[in-house]
Amino acid sequence: MSRTNFQDLLDAGVHFGHLKRKWNPKMAPYIFMEKNGIHIIDLHKTVLKIDEAANVMKQLARAGRKVLFVATKKQAKEIVAENAKSVNMPYVTERWPGGMLTNFPTIRKAVKKMNTIDKMISDGTFETLAKRERLQVTRQRAKLEKNLGSISDLNRLPSALFIVDIQKEINAVKEANRLNIPVIAMVDTCCDPTPVDYVIPANDDAAKSISLVMEIVCKAIAEGLEERKLEKEKEKDSVPEKGDKEEAVNSKKIRARKVNTKEEASSEEEKTVAKVEEAPKEKAAVKVEETPKEKVAVKVEETPKDEKIAHTEEPKDE
Repeated sequence: MSRTNFQDLLDAGVHFGHLKRKWNPKMAPYIFMEKNGIHIIDLHKTVLKIDEAANVMKQLARAGRKVLFVATKKQAKEIVAENAKSVNMPYVTERWPGGMLTNFPTIRKAVKKMNTIDKMISDGTFETLAKRERLQVTRQRAKLEKNLGSISDLNRLPSALFIVDIQKEINAVKEANRLNIPVIAMVDTCCDPTPVDYVIPANDDAAKSISLVMEIVCKAIAEGLEERKLEKEKEKDSVPEKGDKEEAVNSKKIRARKVNTKEEASSEEEKTVAKVEEAPKEKAAVKVEETPKEKVAVKVEETPKDEKIAHTEEPKDE
């Protein structure tokens, strides 16, 4: 089932495009008609594209990824900030800091600087500074908060970007394309949709249109976060069951070993008894068979030779 319907989009004015003379020919597949010199967007395609983008964002949220919302337009700032805060996602509503994605480590340093200033204020070291230094630090803190306060929780690069008006946020689109980060964007009839991965053809100037699309997208993210939470709870519940099973298996193994040791002990006793019974018989047989032959052979063969040699050698000395 689709997340929105034709009538809601029509009431919000999502179908209004730009003037005919300002159009981009690459947006032709999403244009329904022209009326009074203004292009009308095909809302049937908009419904499908919104559902596709919402499903992608739901999967990202379910996987624990972050989606960065970008909208520096005057009419979109507050709407995007409120909706992004509701789902705990980072957003940029002031000037896009150049190199925010391509030079992310430097941006992180600036965020850390802001955190150190906060720590100074909480520790009380801020009060020990001179009055002039305190003024400089507070100004610096306010400037960092304004530009980077909304992305202070962003510890790594986002998994996707949601952009309102890609013509105004062209730097963000270029950086995302360079780093192969997928871009989801509201695209009007005057924009080029080629650098965008998930195009939502819609009116990006009207506040009602922006708020409707943002609500649908943020609901999808909230669903993904809830599913992730439920999965974690199930995993926690299943962990003790696995532990009980392992303990039962280990106890069975220990019992089996005890039985084996008893059997081995009895078999060893039988072997020793058999050895004790067989040993004297073997020794007796050895005595009966070996001793007389050896002694007789020694007496018969060795003694006469020695005596003869002794008798033959004595007369020569005389």
